[in-house]
Amino acid sequence: MKYCLVFHMQKGVIHIIKRIHIGIIIAASLLLLAAVSSGFVWNYALQKTVPEQVDAGGIAIGGLPLQEALHVLDQYEQALLQRTISIQASTAAASDSKSWTVSELGYKAAFTGAREALAKLTEGDIWERAVYRYQFQKTYVLLQSWNPDVFDAAVRKQWSWIEKNETKNATRTITGDDQIVYEPHVDAYRLDTAELTARVDEWVIVPKEKIGAPVEKAYEASLPISTVHPELTLEKLKDEGIERKIMSFSTDFKTSAEGRAYNVTVTAEALNDWELAPGEVFDYNKLIKRAEELYEYREAPVILNGKLVPGIGGGICQVSSTLYNAALRAGLEIVERRNHSLPVAYLPIGQDATYAGDAINFRFKNTTGKHLIIRTQVEDRRLTVKLFGTMNAEENYDIESVTLQTIAPSIQERNNAQLSPGQKVILEKGKQGYIVETYRTLTKNGKLISRDRISRDTYKAQPTLIEVGPRKEIGGPAVTPTPAPSTKEPILEDGI
Repeated sequence: MKYCLVFHMQKGVIHIIKRIHIGIIIAASLLLLAAVSSGFVWNYALQKTVPEQVDAGGIAIGGLPLQEALHVLDQYEQALLQRTISIQASTAAASDSKSWTVSELGYKAAFTGAREALAKLTEGDIWERAVYRYQFQKTYVLLQSWNPDVFDAAVRKQWSWIEKNETKNATRTITGDDQIVYEPHVDAYRLDTAELTARVDEWVIVPKEKIGAPVEKAYEASLPISTVHPELTLEKLKDEGIERKIMSFSTDFKTSAEGRAYNVTVTAEALNDWELAPGEVFDYNKLIKRAEELYEYREAPVILNGKLVPGIGGGICQVSSTLYNAALRAGLEIVERRNHSLPVAYLPIGQDATYAGDAINFRFKNTTGKHLIIRTQVEDRRLTVKLFGTMNAEENYDIESVTLQTIAPSIQERNNAQLSPGQKVILEKGKQGYIVETYRTLTKNGKLISRDRISRDTYKAQPTLIEVGPRKEIGGPAVTPTPAPSTKEPILEDGI
């Protein structure tokens, strides 16, 4: 019985001992687990590196030590800010250069929120740090900004003086000795920065896919300067073809009265520097209108119905006739021309050109293929018309007028009751008329090329005017017939 009791007591003690041992083991395990867990959290929270898989604007900074990551971001931002833009001016307008850093032009670059986020990894208690690290944002952007207008303004400020000049047309001067002198045109220059600014803008703002790649440190470009030509450049002016004096012709009016001399002079002044484009037709009627606007014609003899009578504007046809001869000898096409009804003293018959307002005009066409300038000179009562333009120097035109027929003057009698019956008095001695043909001959290097008739003219004979005394009818008084009134519309030549 005692043995059994002892046995049972030992068995209970062993059981108790086993239970105590298991509890100790569990407690120790829990303590150990707590210790291990606390150390893991501690170590996790206190890491000095950026959480894995973190990207800043395309730069992988995950796993880098915090200071190194911040240095990488700072270095990249500084590299972007320190980039330079260099503009070189190398044209006729300017030859210099200027460089700016992009930061001087207002460029800014920052990894938005990245620094603040990295700083928070070291803030708070262990558990806050651990949770923050565990929930750390993986992606941050590089925020870039700048105003292209600032760059445009900087360029314009640097080279603003370029745009202060203005264009000036080329000029042509005909000197007193008939030489052609050209003065070159002056160009202006303007900055044309729109395309340049667009290209710089594309370079300054780094595309997302290129962030993190090596930074292009400099951008170089030429200053875009556009040349502004004046309306009339030297090339355009010379292309008009005013190369030299191609023809000159003169007539005298030394015996003209003051009124006629004045009319010739002012008409010539109105004609001076008249310019014709290729193919343009000169219209003498337009010249007379211009002269009337500029001057007031004076009284001088005109031709009215084939007779010289007092009138206004006498002498204007000496200018048309002189110009006609210059045009003929320059080989120009005569569009419209008529001879005077009476021969003129300053030119051979067949080589004059009259004018009658609204009835007879003088016109010729500029057939040189280039521009033509008419210049006039009046000196010592000598009128000279000069043509400046383009003409083959090897060509020469000669003018010849041939009288085909003379027309005897008729006799016109009129009664004068103051005369004795049968008495005759010559009032005006008649002048014979002519029928004339005029030819223009073209020679080149002395060789005959052509001979053309350019006109067939008739100059009326001027009748002899005789007054006679009244005749007597047989057995009655003397009879004085009354002339029939003229029904012909009067034509005024060489006047207005």
